[in-house]
Amino acid sequence: MSPQPTPEDPTRETERRRAGIVAFLVGVAAAFGFFAFFPGLPHVIDWGAIIAAAAVGGLVRWAWLAHLAKREPRSRE
Repeated sequence: MSPQPTPEDPTRETERRRAGIVAFLVGVAAAFGFFAFFPGLPHVIDWGAIIAAAAVGGLVRWAWLAHLAKREPRSRE
């Protein structure tokens, strides 16, 4: 029987970090795609779009890590 993973488990922390990075990059790419291809917007990526994309990426990362935390089994002590 395998031991229960603990919150300090290095593999779990590595997976969470990797998932956070991927979620951030997906959010940034989606925001850049919106600004680049949405009809009616100027097709320019300026500093406002870069800051907004970083904010969207951070929001997506936060939401995804919260979702993962909800799915993790709680240790019973």
